[in-house]
Amino acid sequence: MSRTQYYCAASLDGYIAETDDSLDWLLHYEGRFEGEGVEPGPLGEGGAYERFYDGVGALVSGSTTYEFVVDQLGDGGVWPYRGKPYWVLSSRDLPVPDGEGVDVRVVDAEVTNLHDQLVATAGERNLWIVGGGNVASQFADAGLLDELLVTVVPVVLGAGKPLFDARLPGGPMRLTGTSVFETGMVELRYDIRR
Repeated sequence: MSRTQYYCAASLDGYIAETDDSLDWLLHYEGRFEGEGVEPGPLGEGGAYERFYDGVGALVSGSTTYEFVVDQLGDGGVWPYRGKPYWVLSSRDLPVPDGEGVDVRVVDAEVTNLHDQLVATAGERNLWIVGGGNVASQFADAGLLDELLVTVVPVVLGAGKPLFDARLPGGPMRLTGTSVFETGMVELRYDIRR
């Protein structure tokens, strides 16, 4: 059965981006941990991200996250989510990248009205909420978020865009697993209680 998952990286103090939406703190992070039981990754061949992404059938994000991804492509860049439908929640018209396997759908809709279609499109795989915190909060508030997978990066930003925009309904989440990476990052996996 398909699950709706919010998978992202966050600073130690709970931010997914700086106030100006910058991710330099993540993209240029260099850390190391050489303890027992560490995994290589999370990026790279066979890493945690690749294992997660193999289970994704469809993606959804807000316009800020989408525009960040498109900006990272630059001229001639390749859409990183080829072959998987990517929904963008936006009331604005947004440019869509060209290329084989690109399936970007910009919609102005409530998550409660769109969720069944998103999950159906994902098929037997999962729906990935790519970001941001506002979109993830909308799914959580509607009781449609099943799981949070957050990679904690040992950086303190002091301010920025929060992991979630509001308190989650349903009480404490249930920890289902952890992974420690050689970079010093730690992935925490939680089931969302409703």
